[in-house]
Amino acid sequence: MELSDPRAIRALAHPLRLDLLHLLGALGAATAAECGRALGASQANCSFHLRQLAGYGYVEEAEPGRDRRERRWRLSQHRLSVRTAAEDVALRREVEQVVVEHEMQAILAYSRRPADASPEWRHKAGIVTAMASISPDELVALKEQWMALLAPYVGRAGDRRRAPGNERPVRLFLAATPLEEPEPDETGEPDSE
Repeated sequence: MELSDPRAIRALAHPLRLDLLHLLGALGAATAAECGRALGASQANCSFHLRQLAGYGYVEEAEPGRDRRERRWRLSQHRLSVRTAAEDVALRREVEQVVVEHEMQAILAYSRRPADASPEWRHKAGIVTAMASISPDELVALKEQWMALLAPYVGRAGDRRRAPGNERPVRLFLAATPLEEPEPDETGEPDSE
């Protein structure tokens, strides 16, 4: 799904909506109650935000589960791409800021988990950081490789037959942020200290 409508893009500005999109991407389909339990939010709040997301085409109703009275939701499409007009720099920055703040809060919450939480996962998840010298074209290729690497795992969302028994949703976040160009010194040469 490619987004260009500023109202639809701004609809993503609520952190719970981003969580709901991530969760449905991992689970395949879920009710508002299941989402609430997984995210620590109320069923009513999840239900409201799922309906809002449906209004913008991000989610849709899935086939009913065992309890046909409960509404199940799924992503309309697994790949979401935000495209803003070149002149709408403020909107792009707003979306980027919301996504980065949301991911950083999740990373910080993970780093503050109790030491005895999830012993099976201890030392398996974590944070990787690196500094690389890379061209813009190489960065595009790296992002494509990252998405290709994740594709088999994202593709099995909601299909428990294709997943190992100890599977859980795992948040993955890649940020590529080029450093600023070095300021030239009085000779016109970049600083080389």
